[in-house]
Amino acid sequence: MSKSDAAERYFSDGFACSQAVFMVFSDELGLPENTAAKVAEAFGGGLALGEMCGAVTGAMMALGLKYGRVEPTDDEAKQETRRLTRELFAAFQAQHGTLVCRELLGVDVSTPEGLQQAHEAGLFKSRCPLFVRSAAEITESLL
Repeated sequence: MSKSDAAERYFSDGFACSQAVFMVFSDELGLPENTAAKVAEAFGGGLALGEMCGAVTGAMMALGLKYGRVEPTDDEAKQETRRLTRELFAAFQAQHGTLVCRELLGVDVSTPEGLQQAHEAGLFKSRCPLFVRSAAEITESLL
């Protein structure tokens, strides 16, 4: 099963978009999947505010886990992680037009009304799997 298929499956099983993307990369990068699920929980729903798409933040966590610095003086790792993050952003925006959850969905899922509209319109089944899949595909190409 491809990473994008696995991420989409996690999402359809009920994990947040951020969890779905981060979990498919975490284990091979040395972080147990259950720990990745916990870490990424708070990033779903556009940081719980309809801001940056959770699928993108899950991808960012995977990039950081692989390339992030562990010494404050490791400027090379810092710059590489930021470069790859900008590539992620550019590729996702090229495919979807924005990084912002409420703009991607057309509703603000941080409000009860927006969340209800998203459910009623089936956005979590029709739109979000596309975002999860593309974030996973982009991340796989960058790792």
